Amino acid sequence: MLAGTTNKFRLTLKGSTDIVTEFFEYGLNSILYQRGLYAPEDFKSFKKYGLHLLVSTDEKVQTYLKTLLSQVERWLMASAISKLVLVIISKDTRETVERWQFDVQLEKDPKNQDASITSRGLKPEKAIHDEIQAVLRQITASVSFLPILDEPCTFNVLAYTDKNAEIPPDWKDSDNAHLLPENAQHVRLRGFGTGVHRVESLVAYRSYE
Repeated sequence: MLAGTTNKFRLTLKGSTDIVTEFFEYGLNSILYQRGLYAPEDFKSFKKYGLHLLVSTDEKVQTYLKTLLSQVERWLMASAISKLVLVIISKDTRETVERWQFDVQLEKDPKNQDASITSRGLKPEKAIHDEIQAVLRQITASVSFLPILDEPCTFNVLAYTDKNAEIPPDWKDSDNAHLLPENAQHVRLRGFGTGVHRVESLVAYRSYE
């Protein structure tokens, strides 16, 4: 990440990857908290993007997310990931009840630029943080329209990668096991851009009508 002016800064691919990965960390944790998958006392508060955000203190969740995000970071650097999806699953029926989807695109493709050029994007830092803040606020506000999860649920995170992406040997192909039925409801949320990456988000949930 390189300083540009007092109001703007230039991002390398690595700098943008760090921002997107950090967003995923806070975003996934926020979903787990807001949807009540773990007890409130299993979270601790951090201040980031001008918000008080909650992060799980459960050791198993921490280890899972750390391993996941470490791999996601590598895929982002290789431009090999197009989508990250957190699915909420009924423990009793094993059916998917919600899908939180984050689509990732390159706004500027580093492959089309001279390798000696380190600046990939130019955007006010505050603008990036404000956009991320807006997405996280929407995640918090989602409890106002999402159905109450009145059954025990767990979660899984799916990564959609290029067919030639390097996959860790202990990771499994989920196929279409976590799709929702055709009558599922979809709500598009805000997105954000770094000048290098663009992340769009939506939540889909099972309709009970």
